[in-house]
Amino acid sequence: MSKSTGNFRTLRQAIEEFSATATRFSLADAGDGVDDANFVFETANAAILRLVKQLEWMEEKLAAESSLRTGPPSTYADKVFENDINIAIRLTEKAYKECLFREALKNGVYDLQAARDEYRNSCGSDENMNHDLILNFMDVQTRLIEPICPQFAEYVWRKLLKKEGSVVTAGWPTSNEPDLVLKSANKYLQDSIVLMRKLLGSKKAAKKGAQVTAAPAGKAHCLKFLQSKFDQQTYRFAPDAEIIAELKEILQKDGQAENIYMPFVKFKKKEAISIGIQALNLRLPFGEIEVLKSNMNLIKRQLGLEEVEVYSASDPDDVSKAGPHASLLKKNPPSPGNPTAIFVTR
Repeated sequence: MSKSTGNFRTLRQAIEEFSATATRFSLADAGDGVDDANFVFETANAAILRLVKQLEWMEEKLAAESSLRTGPPSTYADKVFENDINIAIRLTEKAYKECLFREALKNGVYDLQAARDEYRNSCGSDENMNHDLILNFMDVQTRLIEPICPQFAEYVWRKLLKKEGSVVTAGWPTSNEPDLVLKSANKYLQDSIVLMRKLLGSKKAAKKGAQVTAAPAGKAHCLKFLQSKFDQQTYRFAPDAEIIAELKEILQKDGQAENIYMPFVKFKKKEAISIGIQALNLRLPFGEIEVLKSNMNLIKRQLGLEEVEVYSASDPDDVSKAGPHASLLKKNPPSPGNPTAIFVTR
């Protein structure tokens, strides 16, 4: 547990300073990569705060569970959250089998809690969250973290969730087949909201319209190339050096500036590792209009708008409804995955 910086803690000292749970958490986060497997004090301290906050949240929700919405998951946000739980179960199990404990922490703790936070924001209030989904999240989160933080998991299992027996013998949580199309659709929705908020805040939207940069033809070449370098079984790409060398050659032949496309390639690689080969498709596997219309209340709430309307740029009748603002579509045309947003004051 010595560090290259000169810091040193024995196991006993680390447990006395941070607790056994935080020590195990930090040790799990220390390996997997090619970087030095150091025991990071900041990670141990952050683990204490994260787990205490998680306990407080669980206690709060269990005390007020009668106020949560009952019935089977039915809303778009419900389905997305349920799907995120299924994905976390599958990816965390895979990471544990490969002894990738940092990856297990990422999928089973960080990403899963981020999905919970996104679900809470999408619902708008705690009362709109589904009762069964919240209890399932607590159950799954406890089982996924048990191999790393057994003391924490055992406390939650017995004291908070009132489960019989031990979490150690409870078994791995079951999951349905993850819906990667739904995962991709939700990422599209969240990314669109972030961009719209950024452009609305810049106060340029009312004059010029807010638009995501349209993908040039060169990006299609990049996507086709990445498809050939992606292993759908392991969710991994060929070595970076191989990809960069071959991609530079392709772009140079097409007369494209490589520095423009490298950030795009890096982004799509990360997305493909997260959701699969669908991220590299040239056509979207979901209906953009359907996704946006299903979440108009969320868009209004997140952006502070009074009204939201969704139109198809390929439908002449829809374009005519934009009136004088339709000219903005020629200046900033939408493209698959890249909607054009126009903000107006009435």
